[in-house]
Amino acid sequence: MAGGGIPMNTAPIRGGYLTGKALIFPISLVISLFFLWGFSYGLLDVLNKHFQTVLGITKLESTGLQVMYFGGGYLCFSPVAAEVLKRKGYKVTILMGLGFYSLGAIMFWPTAHFSTPHNAKASFGGFLVCTLVIACGLATLETAANSYAVVIGDPALASARLQFCQSWNGVASFIGPLIASKAFFTGSSQNNLINVQYVYLAVSMAGLAVAVLFFFAKLPEVEEETTRRGSVAMDATIELGVDQNGNIIGDEPLYRQYNMIFGFIAQFCYVGAQVTIASFFINYCTENAPYTSAEASQMLSYGLITFTVGRFIATALATVFESNFLLTIYCCCAIAFNAYICSGHGKAAVGVLIAIFFFEAPMYPTIFTLGTANLGRHTRRGAGILVMGVSGGAVFPPIQGAVADAANTRISYVVPLVGFCVVLAYVVFHWASHGFHIMRVKGEAVIATSLEGGALGGVVTTVHYDEKRLSVANIEEVRRGSIGAVSVKGVTGGVNKY
Repeated sequence: MAGGGIPMNTAPIRGGYLTGKALIFPISLVISLFFLWGFSYGLLDVLNKHFQTVLGITKLESTGLQVMYFGGGYLCFSPVAAEVLKRKGYKVTILMGLGFYSLGAIMFWPTAHFSTPHNAKASFGGFLVCTLVIACGLATLETAANSYAVVIGDPALASARLQFCQSWNGVASFIGPLIASKAFFTGSSQNNLINVQYVYLAVSMAGLAVAVLFFFAKLPEVEEETTRRGSVAMDATIELGVDQNGNIIGDEPLYRQYNMIFGFIAQFCYVGAQVTIASFFINYCTENAPYTSAEASQMLSYGLITFTVGRFIATALATVFESNFLLTIYCCCAIAFNAYICSGHGKAAVGVLIAIFFFEAPMYPTIFTLGTANLGRHTRRGAGILVMGVSGGAVFPPIQGAVADAANTRISYVVPLVGFCVVLAYVVFHWASHGFHIMRVKGEAVIATSLEGGALGGVVTTVHYDEKRLSVANIEEVRRGSIGAVSVKGVTGGVNKY
């Protein structure tokens, strides 16, 4: 797959977006990035418990992994990745991310090899540095891959397409704990870090293999100019992309893109909730139900399988229903399940803890799509800011760890409950501001094929028109904002928005 024999146009996509078979190869490459991210994330939650056992650290101290992973990498490095993306494009950014990812993984080998009971704290510090380097790579990959998955195809299906790509993230994330339950918690391995060396060596090799694939692949590039006005493509004579007030979509300064800012807050709280639920999953199972660490690790893999199934189901639903409506329903269910987790006991409570992964599934890609809608020329930087929202995973775990140490793990699950409530507030407001639509807007004669838009956005108003009667006068009315934007068929094999 990596050779120059791939019949793919390498020129920037100036006329719109890819459709049909042309989408298969670039989307497949993006899926490989999500797979790497998911596998690494799945291992992280298991290492949290493993380091508590081998290195003798507390629950609060073990959350240092999450702080480095989500805080050091995503919060601090995502703006750097976004700037590289804006200046150098998707391919260079992805290769940079894969380089950091592989370097951080290979650093696990010497750190684990020289770890002894006498230098346990110092060894844990070394693992934190390794995790930071991996996180910088993953933050870079997330910034590029999320944005690329959204802008490469039809914006009407942006949310469904991103959810499909991220579903493979879930596939990899349950493989991680499944392998770790055998490699870290069985036999003599449960009291040493030998297998950690070999697992992360394999992770590094996988990252390098994908980097070679991307280096030789002819990856289509989406130009910033294509997204500048917030529409999918610009005709030389019709350069519109305006809202119902005649304002150019995405032309306001970045700090006045309020939907993006609130989307960042929602993303921050969601990721914080997701990470805390997974980080203390094994502790919850061993303290609140009759499970061993190995059995709890397997239970975590079941939860991540549930998450993966939820992603694919949400992908299908997103092609029928408006994403903000779906997310409202999912948030309400997550809040109800989380409340039971805080008060329940035994295997039933663990069953509910596994089930909540299903309702988490569509939240990240949907919030990303909603938060980056109609950013126009700010699309790439906005993608970086939304990825920075992943840094919530650095803030929530220490809070939950402190609560768990002071009280117990079951009570500490009130922390993610707060995060889900914030997400619900954002998505309900977004749904209300777009008219409480339940079904996705469809039809060639309808301008806004999806009210939630995408990274490139749609338009705010919905206008029907007769293509044969569309005249220069009508176009001028659109430019002045008297009527909504229009849809013209027959360009780049899809529907272009002007």
